[in-house]
Amino acid sequence: MKRYKEVVEKQKEFFKTGKPIDINYRKKALIKLRDTVDKYEEKILYALKLDLGKSEFEGYETELGIVKSELKNTIKNLEKWSKPKKVRASIMNPFSDNRIYNQPYGVCLILSPWNYPFQLALMPLIGSIAAGNTSILKLSEISPFTSGVVREIVEEVFDEEYVAVFSGEAEEAINLIESDVDFIFYTGNPKIGVSVAESAGRRLIPCVLELGGKSPCIIDRKADLDNAAKKIVWGKFMNAGQTCVAPDYIIADRLVFLELRDKLVHYIKEFYGENPIESDDYPKIINKKNFDRILNLIEGKRLIFGGKYDDDSLKIEPTILEVSSMDEKIMQEEIFGPIIPIIIYKNKSEIFEIIDKNKNPLALYLFTDNNSFEKEIIEKVSFGGGCVNDTIIHCTSEGLPFGGIGRSGIGNYHGKASFDAFSHKKSVVKSKKFADISMKYPPFNEKKLELIKKVFNIL
Repeated sequence: MKRYKEVVEKQKEFFKTGKPIDINYRKKALIKLRDTVDKYEEKILYALKLDLGKSEFEGYETELGIVKSELKNTIKNLEKWSKPKKVRASIMNPFSDNRIYNQPYGVCLILSPWNYPFQLALMPLIGSIAAGNTSILKLSEISPFTSGVVREIVEEVFDEEYVAVFSGEAEEAINLIESDVDFIFYTGNPKIGVSVAESAGRRLIPCVLELGGKSPCIIDRKADLDNAAKKIVWGKFMNAGQTCVAPDYIIADRLVFLELRDKLVHYIKEFYGENPIESDDYPKIINKKNFDRILNLIEGKRLIFGGKYDDDSLKIEPTILEVSSMDEKIMQEEIFGPIIPIIIYKNKSEIFEIIDKNKNPLALYLFTDNNSFEKEIIEKVSFGGGCVNDTIIHCTSEGLPFGGIGRSGIGNYHGKASFDAFSHKKSVVKSKKFADISMKYPPFNEKKLELIKKVFNIL
C-alpha cells in the first residue's frame, strides 16, 4: 500500500478513538504547536529569507506574527466555540431543547501554496485541529526551505496518525486529493481549484477553496492621494507582489491620474530606495519560471516606472505601467508579481464594466472620501473582502472571515471562521414527552386545518 493510503487509513482509525474530538486533547495540541513555533522562530524567518527573500520584519509581519496571533486567539476561545449553541424552539415544539453541535469532518486534507509557505500552511491547520479533526498537510515543493521547517515542526509536535506531512510534487498532490479523505482545504490557483472541486463533488465531500483573481484598486477623484499611494505601494510590493490579495491593478479617475502616478513613484523610492533591487527590504521572485513569466508581462508595455531586473537575485523592481484596454494580456490573468497596471476611467459606469471583465475578485480596494460612492461600490460589486482607504489589512483581523466568492473561492476562514470551516453544524432537537402536540397526528379535519393555519400565522 502506498504511503498516502496508509496515512489516511491510520488517521481514520485514530479519529475513531475519539481523541482528536476531546477538547483537552485539542487544546494541549495547540499549546504544544504554539510553543514549538516559538522555539523555531529564528529558523522560520531564515527559511522565508531563503525562499522568498523576505526581510526578518516582513517575515514576522506577514507570516509568523499572524500564525502566533491565530494560535493565541484559538487557544483562548476554543472551549467557547466548541460548546453546543442553544437556539429558540419552534412553535410546533415549544418546550423542546434545540441545540447546534459542532461535529468534525474526520480526515482533513490541507494543500498549501508557496507564496506564504508558513502562514498558509499553519492557519488552516490550526482550524482543523481546533475543530477536532485529524489532518494531512501537503506543503509546496516550490518553497523547500520553509516547507522543510514546517515539516520539522509538525513532526516534532504530532504523531503521523494525528497530523501528517507530505511535500512531493504534483503527482503526490493529485493522489492525496483523490484519496479517501473527508474534507479538502485548498489554497492556490483557480485552475487547480476546479480540479479539487470536481474531485470533492464526485465523492460528495465538502471543500474550501481559497483562490485568487484580479483584485482592483479604485481611486476616486475625492480620495486622499498621498494615503492611497502609500497604502498601494505597501500592499502591492509586499512579498514582491506574490500575494493573492495584492492590488492587481488600479482603476483611477482621469482627473487624479498624474498626481497619483507621481505619488506612487515617490513612495516606491521612499520605501525601497533609488535602486529597489539592492534593498534588503524588497523580496525576490520565488523561482526562474515565475521570474520569466512576470518579465513577459512587461514586454512591449508603456512603462511609467521600473522595469529593471536582476537574473542572479531573481528580483524585478516595482513596476508601474499604463494600459488602455482590459483586452491586453496583462489584464487577462492575475499578475502575481511586482507590476501594477493603471487604467483610467472617465465616468463611474466604466468602473463596473472594467471589474466585470474579471468578476468576483478575491479583494477590492477603494480610496475615496465620498460615502455614497463607497456604499455603491460595496453593494454593487461582488468580491471576497477588502478595504476602504487601505489595502491588505482586512486579512489580519481575527473577527473578519477571509475568503473568496465565485471564481475567487468557496468558503472562508481565520479566527472562529476557521473553526466553523472545519466543523459540520449538527442540529439536534430533544423533545419533551409532556409537550406533545396532538393536532400534528392523523386523522386530519377542518378544525385541525384551521388551527394549524392560525399557529403558523403567529410566527
